Amino acid sequence: MQAELDTIATARPVRIFGVNAAGQESGNALACDGRVLPWLQDTWQANVWGSWRVSYRDVVILDAENKVLQTYSLTAHDLADPASYAALESILVTAAR
Repeated sequence: MQAELDTIATARPVRIFGVNAAGQESGNALACDGRVLPWLQDTWQANVWGSWRVSYRDVVILDAENKVLQTYSLTAHDLADPASYAALESILVTAAR
């Protein structure tokens, strides 16, 4: 999806990256194996997952000031479904415009 988003003109660039939950560091190597998605590690001190109030497989859409605009659950909306894929892409493009 990142490659597609890079071709769409928006006021701000759309950047997709993963944020692993604090305490789940042992899975980082497997999560990154064979992928190009930037991957960040949350810490108990930063508590990004807590401040964003997210669950596993949530996509958090941020505004230009890094405030949460919306959360989109990939558990409820499988990206293998073209409608879910298009919906998320539309949300991201709208947020960047």
